[in-house]
Amino acid sequence: MQFEVWAPQAGRVTLQCDDVTHAMQRDPERAGWWRGEAEAREGSRYGFALDDGPVRPDPRSRRQPDGPDGLSAVVDHERYAWRAAWRGRPLPGAVLYELHVGTYTPEGTLDAAAERLGHLAELGVTHVQLMPLCPFPGTHGWGYEGVSLWAVHEPYGGPEALKRFVDRAHELGLGVVLDVVHNHFGPSGNYLPVFGPYLTDTHHTPWGAAVNLDAPGSDEVRAYLLGSALAWLRDYRIDGLRLDAVHALVDTRALHFLEELSTAVDALAAETGRPLFLVAESDLNDPRLITSRTEGGLGLHAQWNDDFHHALHTTLTGESQGYYADFARASLGGLAKTLTGGWFHDGSYSSFRQRRHGRPLDRTRVAGHRLLGYGQTHDQVGNRAQGDRLSALVSPGLVACAATLILTAPFTPMLFMGEEWAAGTPWQFFTDHTDPELADAVRRGRRREFAEHGWKEEDVPDPQDPATRDRSCLDWSEPEREPHARVLAWYRQLLALRHGQPDLTDPDLADTKVAYDEEHRWIAFRRGDVLVAVNLAPEPAVLPLGVPHARVLAAWEPVETPGADGAVRLPGESAVVLAQD
Repeated sequence: MQFEVWAPQAGRVTLQCDDVTHAMQRDPERAGWWRGEAEAREGSRYGFALDDGPVRPDPRSRRQPDGPDGLSAVVDHERYAWRAAWRGRPLPGAVLYELHVGTYTPEGTLDAAAERLGHLAELGVTHVQLMPLCPFPGTHGWGYEGVSLWAVHEPYGGPEALKRFVDRAHELGLGVVLDVVHNHFGPSGNYLPVFGPYLTDTHHTPWGAAVNLDAPGSDEVRAYLLGSALAWLRDYRIDGLRLDAVHALVDTRALHFLEELSTAVDALAAETGRPLFLVAESDLNDPRLITSRTEGGLGLHAQWNDDFHHALHTTLTGESQGYYADFARASLGGLAKTLTGGWFHDGSYSSFRQRRHGRPLDRTRVAGHRLLGYGQTHDQVGNRAQGDRLSALVSPGLVACAATLILTAPFTPMLFMGEEWAAGTPWQFFTDHTDPELADAVRRGRRREFAEHGWKEEDVPDPQDPATRDRSCLDWSEPEREPHARVLAWYRQLLALRHGQPDLTDPDLADTKVAYDEEHRWIAFRRGDVLVAVNLAPEPAVLPLGVPHARVLAAWEPVETPGADGAVRLPGESAVVLAQD
């Protein structure tokens, strides 16, 4: 078997495979690359030593059986016999469900999560979005400090378990999206700088030196990231990738890395005959990210829409700290602006940033499905001091109102695991760092961060305490009892409506018409012949919407059909979906 590694600064490279050492030779056709041969089979342990240094895992390792610090293992992807004949599911019309493998079930494995996929198929979502799976220190963590970008965290089950999970999802008609992190590498178990200039001091990010996308040696670093992304889509039959914090990808080259990535993914989609897509997390509010390459954009297929989340969260909870301050002055007006214009910050002044932010989005050119709308995410829940969900902050009625707005809005909806039954469990920030100094630094940093916002140290969960992770696991007995069962039934009803009413998946952002009353706290919007009305006030309201004799498609509380005056009489903290014949 042939092995290869990029180590441009090494004077000598050796391969250790199954305890046998082999000299490697420079590749005469590729500068900086070394190659060598050794007898190997599935599971053979191997690594590389540079200039007689310690043996390190392969940067392109497909498996790390003993964690990030251990030797790599050979993986033969052809050994797995796929069961599902899968043609893929495109992004238009999709409903995503963000899932963290380590807390979706108490077992915290891919196989255990696969056993619960029937719940999601019955719920009505179309794609499961897995939080990062790359190896990280310890057993439990969020996954955003992973290394070995081609491998699967071993405590989750490793490569074979991911294939079984994807296979089961596809058998149930569910697509699978994977969250990948290209903007930084984990601080523990990261040996990439030993091999080459994967990082650069030319730019800096919140995590330190930037990933090298434009400095000397960046051609190979970009190829490393591209190869990893395509491997998930090809070898594991993943249907799409969520790209973490792309605003932290600093790239001054004429051909931006994201454009290069979108080109490669589109080419693989054409080759495989499956729809593949890229969803960015971006803080830029720049429509060029999701504009096609033929029109001068970067060609990504969609991005998260935090503005919609912030406007919705502020409207529901009244919170105004931090970035919520921009939305608090007239929260319903901000929510209405996002529903019709996509973003709230489209060049407007941001008091949080103390400058203008964003750029207008052309509703005639950008389809609504290219923005993801959500009320909760791992970030927005887990980065609260106590990881409290929306259901811990507002009444079940307001939870139902939030679900209505998310699942009928002109965006691609995304749910966070457990949201569909108003889970009573928190979802907190937890780590399992094996380096005591790093563990203590994370613990102290977390407490210091929230102390600045008035939290007592003892009220901030210790990320390293195993109980913090355990508290964050979903309680699968909840959906069978109230008030969770009623909320779950409402989510199912709304999702059935979304799939059954073509107007609710119409990609035309310009077709959404909104009315609202800031003082009386109601908002309504029309999408084609479907009208959605939400009363956020505790008392009943009469909404003068001019929809005589519209049919009630779904209502959280009993609602009478509008009379000749066209007014909708809506109980407090409730929502209704109507059809205009």
